[in-house]
Amino acid sequence: MQFCEECGSLMHADGDEMVCSSCEARLAKDEDVAAQYVSTESQTFDDVIETTEDAAEEGLPTAEVTCEECGNDRAWYTIKQTGAADEPPTRFFKCTECGYRWRGYG
Repeated sequence: MQFCEECGSLMHADGDEMVCSSCEARLAKDEDVAAQYVSTESQTFDDVIETTEDAAEEGLPTAEVTCEECGNDRAWYTIKQTGAADEPPTRFFKCTECGYRWRGYG
């Protein structure tokens, strides 16, 4: 990325020049700067973590609560402040077995 020396806005390439998106200032492209960029073409996939579509809740905490739909005793949950700051937060549950969703207050 290159920023305009006149106004500080982001510049974009236009042929052999860099053009300011705001004030239309123009600069010649600096080939030395372009040589400093790293290409991602040589990226390896050694650090890619394989997962499945049904693993969307991996990493969420679980609670020991009973699902009203299937009777399972474990659910993933998230906590959000849905009311005023002086009210307790709301817990949103999702059954680890059937995927049924519900909320708990307090």
